Amino acid sequence: MKKLPAILRSSALPLAVAALSPAAAQDDPYLWLEEIEGPKAIAQVEKWNAETERLLRADPSFEQDRARARAILDDESQIAFPDRILGDRVMNLWRDAKNPRGLWRSTDLASYLAGKPEWTTVIDVDALGKAEGKSWVWHEADCLAPDYKRCLVSLSPGGTDADVVREFDLSTASFVDGGFTLPEAKSDVAWADKDTLLVATDYGAGTLTASGYPRIVKRWKRGTPLASATPVMEGAAGDMTVAPRVEQDGDRRWAFINRALTFYTAELWLEGEGGRLVRTPMPQTAELRTVIGGRMIVYLNDPMGDIPAGSLIAWPLADVAAGKAGAPEIVLEPAARAVVEDVRATDHILWVKQLEDVSGALLALTRDAATGRWTRRAVPLADKATVHLVGAADRQDIVFASVEGMLTPPSLVAAGPDGAARTVQQLGARFDASRFTVEQRFATSKDGTHIPYFLARKKGVTGPVPALIHAYGGFRAAQTPTYLTTEPYRAGPLGLFWVEDGNAYVLANIRGGGEYGPAWHAAALREKRQNAFDDLAAVAEDLIKTGVGVKGRIAISGRSNGGVLVGAAMTQRPDLYGAVIAGSPLEDMKRYSHLLAGASWVAEYGDPDKPGDWAFMQTWSPYQNVREGVKYPPAFFYLSTRDDRVHPGHARKMAAKLKDYGNSVYYHEYREGGHSVGADHAEDAVRAALLHGFLKREIGGEKK
Repeated sequence: MKKLPAILRSSALPLAVAALSPAAAQDDPYLWLEEIEGPKAIAQVEKWNAETERLLRADPSFEQDRARARAILDDESQIAFPDRILGDRVMNLWRDAKNPRGLWRSTDLASYLAGKPEWTTVIDVDALGKAEGKSWVWHEADCLAPDYKRCLVSLSPGGTDADVVREFDLSTASFVDGGFTLPEAKSDVAWADKDTLLVATDYGAGTLTASGYPRIVKRWKRGTPLASATPVMEGAAGDMTVAPRVEQDGDRRWAFINRALTFYTAELWLEGEGGRLVRTPMPQTAELRTVIGGRMIVYLNDPMGDIPAGSLIAWPLADVAAGKAGAPEIVLEPAARAVVEDVRATDHILWVKQLEDVSGALLALTRDAATGRWTRRAVPLADKATVHLVGAADRQDIVFASVEGMLTPPSLVAAGPDGAARTVQQLGARFDASRFTVEQRFATSKDGTHIPYFLARKKGVTGPVPALIHAYGGFRAAQTPTYLTTEPYRAGPLGLFWVEDGNAYVLANIRGGGEYGPAWHAAALREKRQNAFDDLAAVAEDLIKTGVGVKGRIAISGRSNGGVLVGAAMTQRPDLYGAVIAGSPLEDMKRYSHLLAGASWVAEYGDPDKPGDWAFMQTWSPYQNVREGVKYPPAFFYLSTRDDRVHPGHARKMAAKLKDYGNSVYYHEYREGGHSVGADHAEDAVRAALLHGFLKREIGGEKK
């Protein structure tokens, strides 16, 4: 699993509750549950865990579900997606039953393209952890072009966002004795050259932002102590983070420093001659997507003059470095219902993945040097499919993409300079898709906006049946349908189990995500957050209106930001929903900005310490809106103690408050595993079985 960029990662894991005023402590009787490793808090977690496991493991189908989920997740017929492509070598992290933490391995590009790779293990993560007495979880490896001999390997203890960075020699398959090494921290590191790194890390007291991210980037020379590294840029404590970014463009490396002012605004600086930093002309709300042919490719989240939001534009980097950047070139403008989601560059082709009504499409763009015009070519792929760009071979101008749907198993395709994409590997079916149907529908939200959703059911089922709706609605993250063995996210094959029971599974594309570009996200931002909750309710009500479901037998599921969503939904409409699944959730929006990475999300939700912001936030903050005497739907909270991004106190306190008010609560907290990366597949397999048992108990749906 690739390590997340700094903008999505969090501060170091505190061992105690954040500082509180006496008034705050008096107002919240559950604050002791914020003590992450506090003995009293852990004892309570273990008690809740035992209660949940005792109840749900007694289900006669639990062990069958768990074993089947584990077999699906560990199946050796899984696709070996490219982790990195280093010249003519393909790197892959392989996880299965024998290697739960993974094998980082290598094969040649030719055999990989032929579908007959011959793998050589480079790092056995399980064996390394055993030898070093560490619970290592793989994050990533950044290998220096063009020879790709040296790599910076990032390993996390137990799956946290924090990791250790160590220099690795690919030619000897060993860590470099005396090489670059960074201790455990939330670091961002990039190769400047073979003997120099650009490093943003925790340099000690006062070197982190209020969000807990690094605020200082330094240049570190080989053979010198980190303490002697020289400053490159220093941000303010109120910034979100400052991080280096280096882009390989043919034989040229371009070094950038990104000063993130908030989650959605940043200054981007380019390193010019002699290390001089030049501010790029990129607007603060825009994003650098890639570099190709000496040009920086930028995505606009807001209009720039007459250029609409959602466009891709470009500037020549030589002009930027010289301080002479003029008006940008227009690379691609958005269509009515087609928006840019992902961009990759090979040496001569800009690959653009678009969403068209939440379905994936792929474009290949090239620039005519004589006219300066960009031309595009559509690359045919499966219709109504989810597409993700997963890797690129630069010199060969090949991009790799995964293609899948709820009923279509993932395939790996390769697209090159000419013609259609070709299939490299097709995963075998894990179930008989002919038994099911998937359709896209649209609900009408409270303000009249049409909200798309995908509905999966058994053929012949007309309803009403128990229904499970999964949604997210935030941070510009589009929710696209995946194979039912992976729906919902981090819950194994729960979606498959559910539709096999004869029930309905729904993926809702509510506002706040990126399904229709920047405007779709902005429509649920800050004071407009209520739109996301209304959208979810609209999908549930559409299921009732069309006879798919019935009030009280509709479950809702959300994870992380989705925890805010389902928490607000259950407190606002306890009559509508019959069960709630909240994974690693945000719940206490009065305290969130003081817990772990919370301060970095103020641009998304608002600042609860500002009266004007709290005025709208308090209307939907889940924890503050739990009322005594109200019967809420049964809720299942799952999370990890070692999650160092979303504080476990959110789920703990919400669970305690609901239970003390007489509501039914299920709770399951793993001691290891991070926010995005689980310790191994065993976690998700158990979770799938537990959640399946929970849904059957609370809204019905025994197998038919």
